[in-house]
Amino acid sequence: MALKDKLEAVLNVGLRVPSIMLLEVLYRWDVSSFFQKIQRSSLNNNPLFQYKYLALYLHYVGYILSLVLLTLPRQHLVKLYLYVLTALLLFAGHQVSRDYVRGELDSGYEGPLYLEPLSMNRFTTALIGQLVVCTLCSCVMQTKRIWLFSAHLLPLVARLCLVHLETIVFINRFAMIFTGLEVIYFLASNLLVPYKLAKTAYRELVQVVEVYGLLALGMSLWNQLVLPVLFMCFWLVLFALQIYTYFSTRDQPTSRERILFLFLTSIAECCCTPYSLLGLVFTVSFVALGVLTLCKFYLQGYRAFMNDNTMHRGVTEGITLLILAVQTGLIELQVIHRAFLLSIILFIVVASILQSMLEIADPIVLALGASRDKSLWKHFRAVSLCLFLLIFPAYMAYMICQFFHMDFWLLIIISSSILTSLQVLGTLLIYILFMVEEFRKEPVENMDDVIYYVNGTYRLLEFLVALVVVAYGVSETVFGEWTVMGSTIIFIHSYYNVWLRAQLGWQSFLLRRDAVNKIKSLPTASDRQLEQYNDICAICYQDMKSAVITPCSHFFHAGCLKKWLYVQETCPLCHKQLKSQPQAAGASAAPAQDILPANPNPAEAGHGEPVGSEAEGDKTITENGVPLEECQAGPSSALPKPEGRALGTQCLEGQAEGRALGTQCLEGQAEGRALGTQCLEGQAEGRALGTQCLEGQAEGRALGTQCLEGRGNAPSQGSGESYLRCRHPQRSAASSSPATTTSSICSACF
Repeated sequence: MALKDKLEAVLNVGLRVPSIMLLEVLYRWDVSSFFQKIQRSSLNNNPLFQYKYLALYLHYVGYILSLVLLTLPRQHLVKLYLYVLTALLLFAGHQVSRDYVRGELDSGYEGPLYLEPLSMNRFTTALIGQLVVCTLCSCVMQTKRIWLFSAHLLPLVARLCLVHLETIVFINRFAMIFTGLEVIYFLASNLLVPYKLAKTAYRELVQVVEVYGLLALGMSLWNQLVLPVLFMCFWLVLFALQIYTYFSTRDQPTSRERILFLFLTSIAECCCTPYSLLGLVFTVSFVALGVLTLCKFYLQGYRAFMNDNTMHRGVTEGITLLILAVQTGLIELQVIHRAFLLSIILFIVVASILQSMLEIADPIVLALGASRDKSLWKHFRAVSLCLFLLIFPAYMAYMICQFFHMDFWLLIIISSSILTSLQVLGTLLIYILFMVEEFRKEPVENMDDVIYYVNGTYRLLEFLVALVVVAYGVSETVFGEWTVMGSTIIFIHSYYNVWLRAQLGWQSFLLRRDAVNKIKSLPTASDRQLEQYNDICAICYQDMKSAVITPCSHFFHAGCLKKWLYVQETCPLCHKQLKSQPQAAGASAAPAQDILPANPNPAEAGHGEPVGSEAEGDKTITENGVPLEECQAGPSSALPKPEGRALGTQCLEGQAEGRALGTQCLEGQAEGRALGTQCLEGQAEGRALGTQCLEGQAEGRALGTQCLEGRGNAPSQGSGESYLRCRHPQRSAASSSPATTTSSICSACF
């Protein structure tokens, strides 16, 4: 922002402050009460009482003029202030001329000026003053006709010409009348300017409302007038005047206790009207914004301003103050009662600021603990701020209990402070756990459970504190004084801080319990299977010394999969729904052995690469010279061949020339296989596997949603029969003949 723009922004705010000051004065001055006092004191004989209705009209006209000044565009507002400044300069010139004439009349000297030193000094001073006034008026009005503002020089010229003093008095009156006529002429020539401005403004407002609506108009006026900054400046000026008035009327120094009382009393004096209350609200908002900004800067430095959070703008604190002030009737109370109530409201605002500081610090502290950042200065700043947020709310709650009598409102403040301290304590404990895990050589597998227990403990304590507040509020409502405001606060507190917290906690417990049950129902991978799988966990990208196997044949760490199931109940790779399946005791190892059979080449397990000549020697060949394929009948298991592995929701295997990975089949040779919803084959050896099978040759056979394929001499599958050829080397030579029933299939296959 350029210097000119900054200056215009300052002028835009500073020139509008007097309009709000005028509104403040008009609100405090009750015309009816003023004339009632005059009527009681003078018994209707005071001449001012005759102008009662005129004063009322002027009172309302003052409101209108104040609103006009508040909403006037900046260019016209600057011109108006220049005109007012010119009028003040002309009045100052009149005062200088009048004082000079009175001084000459008192001295009675009518001779030459250079013969009387006192007369010469008076003349020189008056002449310099009048020249300064004329020059300033000419500059302000931007005109070279300086004679328009030099009428008050006539008495000085007459005295220099040795005119009689009585004539100089007459000339001074003539100069005053001439200047007044100039002002009247200027006002008459610009009499229609307000009407033209109002007409233009009305036309623009109608156009904006028709095109954009009332909301856009309100936002535009809000941004142009800069109302938050304007009301804050107005309240600060009012507060400074109040402090100055207090110290200017006292001679003896003020003690420390009196300073605190003076501070609260001055604030109470400066919020006795709606305008000053709005000023206090915006001032508190800006103070909260400044504190939160300093908190961000202390934690992150200049990086905190790159991605600013719009949630921490101090708006919550200002709205809280406004709602409490309106509901309690703050501006209608006496000064002492207002100061006492205002102290309680300010405690609530401070508690809200501390909560916002915790919301800023919590993710930064936890991220710093989980990261590998070794900067001691960053850790010191984070921990020191957390210690401050741990100690200060507790100290504030202690001071409230010491100085105030306990009631429902104070209990809300104390509970908020206690909750802030509990949350900070939980954050520090989790940070310590992260740092302990960082200094360990191996990660702690149950760290997630420990963190969950820490969070659950302080969440339970928060819930108990909220229950205590609700119980106290209900007892005070039943056995004490019942109010609508108190009942409303109890209802809102019960819903948000008790019911919603209990509901969220119970849902979290159920979700965690379901995740634990799902993990327990999954089979555990054996050492042989982990050696054959020879891969990393797809969630944490770490080596697997132990793992569980999902129904879709995917391997994961049990802890990693449990964290995933807290979020969603699907497989992280294929996104298939995972449902807990009850299993018999002691049967966890057996299913794990069946899911992934032995692989003669463990180094290539799970990667879908063809094996060497050793694998080719193990193939079982039919009489036509073509290997038979095997495919699993369900989606929850896989029968890999030595030539290829399929990793996905289904395991579909081809020849050594083609491999199927996931739900798609990448084909390399004429014997490749097509896997999809539809399969169109172009070679004589093509095989179709999918929901629909379109076959091009006599050698292809389609079997339902999955295709078990053979050669032309292999008949299609009948009901309950499986014409598969087992290819496991541990089977006897008799197994090379086609199986007649599913019961004769190799136990390692199913």
